[in-house]
Amino acid sequence: MASWGLWLLWICVIGQRMIELSVAKRNARWIKGRGGVEYGQNHYPWLVLIHVLFLASILAEGLLRDNQPESWRWIPLLLFFAVQGLRIWVMRSLGNCWNTRIYVIPGTKPQNKGPYRYLRHPNYVVVILEFVLLPLVMGAFVSLFIFSTINLLFLWFVRIPAEEKAWQIYGEEMDEAMKKKRFLPVFYK
Repeated sequence: MASWGLWLLWICVIGQRMIELSVAKRNARWIKGRGGVEYGQNHYPWLVLIHVLFLASILAEGLLRDNQPESWRWIPLLLFFAVQGLRIWVMRSLGNCWNTRIYVIPGTKPQNKGPYRYLRHPNYVVVILEFVLLPLVMGAFVSLFIFSTINLLFLWFVRIPAEEKAWQIYGEEMDEAMKKKRFLPVFYK
């Protein structure tokens, strides 16, 4: 992929993020209209900052290095597109409840359809994979190491525990079937 292709991919990812923010805003109104409560607002700006710096970093590194793509980069590119299919599946499964923020409608249970039948947090699996695949495609190996590490630590120690805590406080207890079918462990006690 020539450098114009990298620009095009990066612009498409930015466009996708802008659409997602618009969907999240619309969904937030829907959730709040049903008594939904936001949790973890204090860490949300940090999440946004990580994503903005990540996207800026891979673009800068990918273009400043002016590297010609290796013949193997089509593999992470195809995997990146496949991950977008998982993202769409996640968003469609959650419907109006999908958001970039943490919202819980009090008295409801966590989702148990679509990819949520198999994983506790498939949306975060998508994000983790994107933080690996996109830098590989862009030839941004320093950004890959730095931001994949930051993102993983943030998700593991801040974001996922906050989401689990929100469900613990505001939602109903997960049923036993949901607990047993999920691959990833609970992050709270």
